[in-house]
Amino acid sequence: MVAVLGATGYIGGRLVPRLLADGRRVRVVVRSPEKVVGRPWAGRVETRVGDVLEPDSLHGVFNGVDVVVHLVHGMTDGDDFERTEAEAARAVRDAAADAGVDQIVYLGGLGSGKLSAHLRSRQHVGEVFSDGPVPVTELRAGVIIGSGSASFEMLRGLVERLPAMVTPRWAFDTRVQPSAIVDVISDLAGVIGNEAAYGEVLDVGGPDVMTYRQLMGRFSRMAGLRDRLVIKVPVLTPSLSSHWVNLVTPIPRSLARALIDSLTVDVLVRKEHSIDRLLPRRRLGVDEALCDALEEVRDQEPESWWTDAGLASNPAQPWSYDPDWAGPTLYEDERAATTTARPADVYDVLERLGGRTGWLSPKWLWNIRGLADKLVGGVGSSRGRRHASRLRVGDAVDFWRVEQADPPHALRLRAEMKMPGRAWLEWSIDEADEDSDAGEPGETIVRQRAIYHPAGAWGRLYWWAVWPFHFLIFPRIMRRVLEQAERPRVSDYSVR
Repeated sequence: MVAVLGATGYIGGRLVPRLLADGRRVRVVVRSPEKVVGRPWAGRVETRVGDVLEPDSLHGVFNGVDVVVHLVHGMTDGDDFERTEAEAARAVRDAAADAGVDQIVYLGGLGSGKLSAHLRSRQHVGEVFSDGPVPVTELRAGVIIGSGSASFEMLRGLVERLPAMVTPRWAFDTRVQPSAIVDVISDLAGVIGNEAAYGEVLDVGGPDVMTYRQLMGRFSRMAGLRDRLVIKVPVLTPSLSSHWVNLVTPIPRSLARALIDSLTVDVLVRKEHSIDRLLPRRRLGVDEALCDALEEVRDQEPESWWTDAGLASNPAQPWSYDPDWAGPTLYEDERAATTTARPADVYDVLERLGGRTGWLSPKWLWNIRGLADKLVGGVGSSRGRRHASRLRVGDAVDFWRVEQADPPHALRLRAEMKMPGRAWLEWSIDEADEDSDAGEPGETIVRQRAIYHPAGAWGRLYWWAVWPFHFLIFPRIMRRVLEQAERPRVSDYSVR
């Protein structure tokens, strides 16, 4: 039995199906079990609830487990994240030891010498695991090339959107040794239960070594683009670079800073620690890895996405469906309408919102709100979506995240844009009957609610400041959704 922590993240979302294909029994340990429900492998794994930041919640979750795979990382600039990651590792280590686990497999980060805070933290987590009684196998990887990975999407965003750019000195000087995602997954699968890997620190990297500037050039050629003009600027600090990346790519500033910091030093495989000593085989070069990733993007079939590891909601904070007596006041914009379309047809339109489809309302308003979010370090509206026509709980959709997906009856999105409060946008879809307070039997009742929970006085001011724009957005979303649902076929939802 293999227990995977971080199974709904980018790496975990690809490792779990690989382990199942290899015939292994898998248990996923997650904070939010609803994020597992929409996965194609959900019915083939055991699901246990556990939070690495709450040690008591891990009690017993590893009973009967042979190997624990730890894929949980904090790639943001939260307060004291190094201490938090170390405490999480101790909790996992101790719970694994109590359960008599045979091996812990951990995916850390490549790098030596003067490391960034995030790389230093990743390597310290490996040391924390090694201090326990359970044998540890630590894999260290650098830039991972795969559709939907944060590294790939940052590279893709820069090269596809900018014909010319200024970059800091490290883009020309420091070297990287990228790995194809398929190789990283194979390496993880190859060390699980492999006694020869016990107690080892193994470096993972592909056959090609290059600068980040050269990697951008390779991407341009593989994507069929002209090579970009790149100008070296010695005064562009990692902090300034992260702001720039945040503005022109889907990557939020905190994650961009972590990625950029890890590229300011050479990220290369140490020959004496190469995983090829243990698992020798042919690895994909950069061109092959980029080709595979671009093909998945074109086919809109990425197996996982960097946004999959979204933070769960804090249960101490209000939910959109809390009753009035449960706590603080919620501001609402609620609308209802009836349609002759079937519930499934209405849900089909709703499930395609966001990304290239847009929101069936003035695009310029959404663009302004996304830009404003970017300017204050938020995720903005350029993250797009994992799949063009299907949603599952945990998916990111522009600056929203799917909190409930219950086809064809309900869809709820939680806002992840920066604001003084919390917000949701949700729809419920019901068939009318004789007892319904609206509609005639055979019709469909659609209810749309925008809900906002303000945080303090600024939160209340924010609601009233944006309230006039609701009249330009929400009525049109409702009207256009119903129009599209009533058509025999839906071919184009975009707003020009």
